[in-house]
Amino acid sequence: MNIQPCSHDLLPILSIINAAAEAYRGVIPPDCWHDPYMSLAELEQEVAAGVAFWGLEEDGVLRGVMGIQPVRDVDLIRHAYVTPGLQRRGVGGALIKHLRQRSQRRMLVGTWAAAGWAIDFYQRHGFVLVPATETPELLRTYWAIPDRQIHTSVVLTHPGTSAG
Repeated sequence: MNIQPCSHDLLPILSIINAAAEAYRGVIPPDCWHDPYMSLAELEQEVAAGVAFWGLEEDGVLRGVMGIQPVRDVDLIRHAYVTPGLQRRGVGGALIKHLRQRSQRRMLVGTWAAAGWAIDFYQRHGFVLVPATETPELLRTYWAIPDRQIHTSVVLTHPGTSAG
């Protein structure tokens, strides 16, 4: 397995995001679902906004992607997806470990409140849920998402090495 930057070739990233995001269909509110889940233009906007994607390759094939975006005083984990059928085989865990090692700042990740599997994944990797009373402010401060998504999301945090 090889982890490397992959923001230069967006089509394989987009393919993994849209295939893996099918798990959210019927879980997140229908008015928040898009088909496809992410367009190429949206992915290009994310990269232009500073999301750096890292990918895990195995046998020359991209198996999973995870973005990291520095925003103000934190690093955000963005768009973490693994090829369907390969989840729970260490791909996501290797990617998040790699990104955590690259950051010394507090890390935040936002996900849908109804996506228990995603919340469990981050908790297994040292992230803790932020109290619900703090979530809206964090989402408004560090993300550019609609109010509807703010009310249906959670934020998890990892303190980073400098925060103790």
